[in-house]
Amino acid sequence: MPAQWIETREIPLGELTPFPGNARRGNVEQIRKSIRANGQYRSLVVRKTDEGLIILAGNHTFQALGAEGSKTARCEVIDCTDHEARKINLADNRIPELAVDDADALTELLSYLDDDYEGTGWTEEEVNRFVGLDLPEGFKEFGADDDPGDEPAAREVTCPACNHTFDPRESRTSG
Repeated sequence: MPAQWIETREIPLGELTPFPGNARRGNVEQIRKSIRANGQYRSLVVRKTDEGLIILAGNHTFQALGAEGSKTARCEVIDCTDHEARKINLADNRIPELAVDDADALTELLSYLDDDYEGTGWTEEEVNRFVGLDLPEGFKEFGADDDPGDEPAAREVTCPACNHTFDPRESRTSG
């Protein structure tokens, strides 16, 4: 039987225990920045046990809240078995890694922030690199001075993603 929701409530941090053996090592400093900018917008998921309330999801948010001086955390309290608790902790840590971004949608979303990336996990430099405003050295903007009849420059270039070095003239295929 899947985990059962019991309630949502504010719980004093002192009553919460991090999940024993949590394998994830989160970026507490980035979560702190997010909390300062956005507040706690996601509840912790805690398991009610005879020994107390164990955090299954949100262990690093818990740490960040404490470091920011919060006295309580908004929590979703659930009832589940030991086996389900382990699966929930593993799923919470792994499933977000399986996601991919829609580059166009992400670019549009970032554009609405008017360079205010505080608390998003993004820096201005990362955004500029992502949207192509800061091209790697030696790369020119697509379409800039392109002449389809021109041969590529007789020099080696290095791919910024994989560091493979090649001569573009030798990479041409007839076709």
